[in-house]
Amino acid sequence: MKTDNSARQRMERVWLSEETCDIEAFRAEVERNTNLSDYPNAAGCQKNVLIYDSAALMAACGDGEMRRAVLAEICEALATGPGVAVFKRAFKDTTVIDAASAVFDTIIEEQHRSNSGGGDHFAKPGANDRIWNSLEKHCLKAPENFAAYYGNDIIALVSEAWLGPNYQMTAQVNRVNPGGAAQSAHRDYHLGFQTAAVIEQYPVHVHRLSPVLTLQGAVAHCDMPLESGPTLFLPYSQTYVPGYLALNRPEFRAYFDEHHVQLPLEKGDVVFFNPALFHAAGNNRSTDIRRVANLLQVSSAFGRAMETVDRLTMSATLYPALKTALSAGKLSATEVSNAIASCAEGYSFPTNLDRDPPLGGLAPKTQAQLMREALAAGSSDADFSAALEAQAKRKLS
Repeated sequence: MKTDNSARQRMERVWLSEETCDIEAFRAEVERNTNLSDYPNAAGCQKNVLIYDSAALMAACGDGEMRRAVLAEICEALATGPGVAVFKRAFKDTTVIDAASAVFDTIIEEQHRSNSGGGDHFAKPGANDRIWNSLEKHCLKAPENFAAYYGNDIIALVSEAWLGPNYQMTAQVNRVNPGGAAQSAHRDYHLGFQTAAVIEQYPVHVHRLSPVLTLQGAVAHCDMPLESGPTLFLPYSQTYVPGYLALNRPEFRAYFDEHHVQLPLEKGDVVFFNPALFHAAGNNRSTDIRRVANLLQVSSAFGRAMETVDRLTMSATLYPALKTALSAGKLSATEVSNAIASCAEGYSFPTNLDRDPPLGGLAPKTQAQLMREALAAGSSDADFSAALEAQAKRKLS
């Protein structure tokens, strides 16, 4: 196809590529200093990270207009500010934290006995203990403690500030044991859980959209001195639009390694950050600290489809028709792929990461991938239906 300069420029505006990521443009974005006067409710700023006193912040909310001013400040801090803020003493009564930690310890012990759980998107297997879906497991094991824990005002305030009302809470516990290695620098869900080849298929406005669909947080379940490896952050890195692709490049990883910041936390502190912020769990260099954080991943209310669709039954029904049409030459491979995209689930999430872990990649296999692989292998209708059922069962909580 002949492409003139205007069309080429348009494509470059709409489609981002790893090759066009510019470290100098990135440096211009991130090498800024946080001006504390821009955040009147913050108690301080350390290493470019905003620090809030939770009790003072809640007192500042006052009436409706005052509360909206606080929400607006938090929103801008996460969007165009440093992208990360620590809320000191978010849990004033840390006995709530201790009781939850006891629940999590029990779950981890059960996982060890049954050889289940664990795994990490951005760290080597065995580097830590992971509880997937700690939200549900916590609620079912200790509903009273769950109520006290998630009744927390700061969690609700920051979640509303970034996502608005009707947000959806999920959580995963991460326990990094002494000697546990650091994660690799990354951005988070959604686009952060995709490969570069997949990310490049999304137009630029989706790169801007992904960070506002979720919010990342971490509740400190123990004191976290620097030697225990609290999370590494690169303030302002969330503002670099091609950042989902940039992190695949060695010069950006090297920049993160040289310029990241790290703050100690105390039990009961909560840190929230923009999911597009470059970050990574740190290396636990201690000999006796099991660094435990409950990782909060809060989703927008709008991250759901309007209608309930039984894609499993649809896929099982469509598969033999596609197989016949493909073998008879009635449909091209492209047309078959188009039909699959309109029928099968093309996204890995939500899933049960205990039973459906991201083996060999960042995300588990999708229903659409399963269907394409079955067609390529010439699987029988019965075998494909059985594979669909098994995959669906793995996704259940």
